[in-house]
Amino acid sequence: MSAATRHGGPDFGADAALAELADEARLVGRAAAAECDLQEDSWLIGTSREFSLELAARGWLGMTWPVEEGGGGRSPLERFVVFEALISEGAPVATSWFADRQIGPTLLQYGTPGQRRRWLPDIVAGTSGWCIGMSEPDAGSDVASLRTRAERHGDTWVVHGQKVWTSGAASADWCYLIARTDPDAPPHAGLSEFVVDMRSPGIEVRPIVDATGNAHFCEVHLDGVEVPADCLVGTENGSFKQVMRQMEHERGGIDRLVSNRRLYLDVLPAADTTDLRVRQRIAALEGFYRVGRLMVLREVVGQAPPGWSAITKTACTEFEQRVADFCGSVLGAEALLANRVSRNLCYAPAYTIMGGTTQILRDIIGNRMLGLPRA
Repeated sequence: MSAATRHGGPDFGADAALAELADEARLVGRAAAAECDLQEDSWLIGTSREFSLELAARGWLGMTWPVEEGGGGRSPLERFVVFEALISEGAPVATSWFADRQIGPTLLQYGTPGQRRRWLPDIVAGTSGWCIGMSEPDAGSDVASLRTRAERHGDTWVVHGQKVWTSGAASADWCYLIARTDPDAPPHAGLSEFVVDMRSPGIEVRPIVDATGNAHFCEVHLDGVEVPADCLVGTENGSFKQVMRQMEHERGGIDRLVSNRRLYLDVLPAADTTDLRVRQRIAALEGFYRVGRLMVLREVVGQAPPGWSAITKTACTEFEQRVADFCGSVLGAEALLANRVSRNLCYAPAYTIMGGTTQILRDIIGNRMLGLPRA
């Protein structure tokens, strides 16, 4: 028992088993990151089939899923400390990240027993990669504006449309796709969700090279793609409710806080801590890192109110941008050269765009959580 607990204060320390698990994950993540060119944004660009197999071998995929569904039956805190350590170190978890973070939980909640038997084992085994077909050229944060359509023909759905900013599509085996299945329904009411085999005829993937030279974002064109009827997940025309639940998994996780944590720790020794202004910036960053971590943990342990993930994502991704700015200021003119810091400075604006723009999320917070009138 800590001194704070003995005197009636809270004890935020992890128990010995969690601390040991975090240390193990940190060592594993550090070793894997040492083999990578970049440690930043590893949950998004760190693609490695080999590392996915190692995660599976250690029981670190599907950790919290029910044992009867092939999962580990472990606590959310155990999964939290593992992935906090892995992503903070820059381990290449991207191949399994989307499936573990949100596809598996979505299938557990809305999928049929047959769908769960079909797709969950490969996710847990680290042998399948997934992407999410949500955003479109004219429908980024506004899911209700999606135009990709799926039409029923007997036992098959035929899909036409285009997705964009589809992370990992070039290497994915499956796409969790959202399409309009009732064009006459109100915008929020005519969407459905499908699991689409990325090897299907009619799918064309075009990687998009961003300002950093990376090509994890992709365009996905679907021209008459046939999807078996048993690949529809959940309720036909009921996707909007389902995707809002899925977005809570996507927006409120530790990945939104520690994308560039490794860069910060590597740059920190070069900071001039004799300068009081620099020390103030470090104190502010360290202080918010702890606040942001508690915000994520509130979601992890099930104590967050509805919509909390919008607050977490907004605050934590804006923090990640401040981390990038700090690292650039420490290097000064050297940040103009091609290095990890310059790369992160170029990439940082994306933090508050992907997964829902800050502007949209602030609107959600104001309208849905605070009850403020619409402008």
